[in-house]
Amino acid sequence: MKLKKMLLGATVLLAGLALTACGTSKKTETKKDSWDSIKSAKKVTIGFDNTFVPMGYEDKSGKNVGFDIDLAEAVFAKYNVKVEWQPIDWDLKETELSNGNIALIWNGYTATAEREKKVLFTDNYMANAQVLVTKKSSKIDTVAAMKGKVLGAQAGSSGYTAFENQADILKDIVKDNDATQYSTFNEALIDLQNDRIDGLLIDRVYANYYLKEEGILADYNVLDAGYDSEAFAVGARKADKTLVNNINKALKELYADGSFQKISDKWFGEDVAADDIKK
Repeated sequence: MKLKKMLLGATVLLAGLALTACGTSKKTETKKDSWDSIKSAKKVTIGFDNTFVPMGYEDKSGKNVGFDIDLAEAVFAKYNVKVEWQPIDWDLKETELSNGNIALIWNGYTATAEREKKVLFTDNYMANAQVLVTKKSSKIDTVAAMKGKVLGAQAGSSGYTAFENQADILKDIVKDNDATQYSTFNEALIDLQNDRIDGLLIDRVYANYYLKEEGILADYNVLDAGYDSEAFAVGARKADKTLVNNINKALKELYADGSFQKISDKWFGEDVAADDIKK
C-alpha cells in the first residue's frame, strides 16, 4: 500500500512537471522569432473577426472569404506556407496573439500608437478612415447633430479607441458620453436599421461595402467622423521580425507585379494600396 502511494505521488508529480514544462515551452516559443517553425510546418495561423465584411468573413457556405483572406494567402503562397484562419473575439485579439494561439492579427487591423506598444506591425498596406453612419430619415447629417443621441461602436475597435481618446469629437456630446458596444459590426448595423441606436462609428471600407451589398446605401449618410487618418497593417509578436520582414517583402512584390491591384479591384473596384507598399 505504501509503495502504491509512493508510485501514485510520483506519477502526479511527473504529470505536474510535464504540464509546467508545456506551459513554459509555449511561453518561451512566443518570445522567439517563429519564422523557421512556420516554414518547417508550412502553415501559419492568422486570427480574424469572421464577420468583418469585406476584409475577412465567413460567407453563407461557411467559406472564409474577403480582401484580407485573398491578400494573406497570396503573401504566404510565395513561401509555400498555408494559412489557417482562426476566428477570434476581436476584443481579445492581442491576448490571443501574446498567448501563442495565433501567429498574426490580419483583418482590417488599424495600426495605432497604443497597439504598437503590444505588437510589431508590418508596413501599412491599406488606407482607412472612421465614419459616422446615420439614417437619412433621422435628419442627422453632421457629427454635431449627434448631440444627445445614441452612438454604437464595435468593442475593441480602433473607432472606439479614437472615440475615447478624442473626446471632443463625439464622446462629449452623445448620450451618456459613451457608445453602445457590440461584438460585431453586423449586430450594430442591425440595431441602426431598427432605430435602437442613432449613429454608428465604423470603418469606411465596411460601411460602404455593407450598405452597397444590402442595396440601402441611398438611405444612409456616411459622414467623415473627423478622427485622425488610419491605415491597416498586420500585427505580429514583437519577436517575429523575420516574419514581418517577409510579409513586407511579399506585399511589395505583389504590388509590383499587379497581383495586389487585382485583389483590390475584386473587392473594392479600385486600388486601395497604402503608399508603404508602392515603394
